[in-house]
Amino acid sequence: MDTGSPQDTGPDGSQGTIQAAGGEPVWIALPPGLLKMRRLLLVVWLGLITLAAGLVPALLAGPAWAAFALPPLALLVWGWVMTERNWRSWRYAERADDLLISRGVLWREETVVPYGRMQLVEVTSGPVERHFGLASVQLHTAAAATDATIPGLDPAEAERLRDRLTELGEARSAGL
Repeated sequence: MDTGSPQDTGPDGSQGTIQAAGGEPVWIALPPGLLKMRRLLLVVWLGLITLAAGLVPALLAGPAWAAFALPPLALLVWGWVMTERNWRSWRYAERADDLLISRGVLWREETVVPYGRMQLVEVTSGPVERHFGLASVQLHTAAAATDATIPGLDPAEAERLRDRLTELGEARSAGL
């Protein structure tokens, strides 16, 4: 029975599959902290390369050679725009029987991971991710080709998703 509510709840009050009124899954975008982290890394690395490419030749051969800083600077500007486009392309959705992960700007890639096929769900967070308050959820299945990752989640959301996927995976695989 569709109540028009975006969230269904089970008999125990737990959150069920997130569905739009028309039966389509509700896509969840990644938080903006991931974009901020990736842009900072871009500026740090390409900023250092731009500085070195302009400063070293300018000091050794003259000020005209500082023009070597222009290609890495152009790459920095292009990367700034492309990083946002890539970040906007990432999204995920929980359905009744599987998890959808969609990503890609030029080549759109959509991964469907059935709950019953999940063998391991882990939450990881490296030092840079922890500094920005982010974590990643990695899903492992028997087929290596269907392993999937959702990067840049809030740690509480990553843990909630891990627990939910683990619970659903155990419930779906019990019948196999």
